Amino acid sequence: MTTTVNPVLRVAPAAPAEAAAHFRAGLAFHTDVSDVAAALGAGGDPGFVLVDSRSTEAWDQGHVPGALHLPTALVPEQAGQLLDRSVPVVTYCWGPGCNGAARAALALAELGYQVKEMLGGFEYWVREGLAFETWQGRESRAPDPLTAPVDAGDCGC
Repeated sequence: MTTTVNPVLRVAPAAPAEAAAHFRAGLAFHTDVSDVAAALGAGGDPGFVLVDSRSTEAWDQGHVPGALHLPTALVPEQAGQLLDRSVPVVTYCWGPGCNGAARAALALAELGYQVKEMLGGFEYWVREGLAFETWQGRESRAPDPLTAPVDAGDCGC
């Protein structure tokens, strides 16, 4: 008798210790929109600088309030003037379909900065109903019920 293994278990899960190491490492490299929003909204110094790595046109279309605009291509020549190496940096770009934040994070790490990438980018910032700034001022949209709870302050994760 032949048994068929489903696609999920075709490759067995890692051992618990390996999985813990993997996920712990992932959290050292990534943060998410909700955690960044909570840190920025708590008042005072959040302990990091949020960097928008997109173009000027994208920045003008909308960006996270309080973010620093530093396009990826300009990181090598401008990071030293704009950022303090003793302060961690969190990068973001458009969203999950864009690797601009990862490229900016790599460039910053190569220059000696501690850096994390904000998963979801600007897209999920807006989809979670958080306020953003454009060249016309501050605005926000209703939360997308597929990315943020409708009647709760957070997702509970």
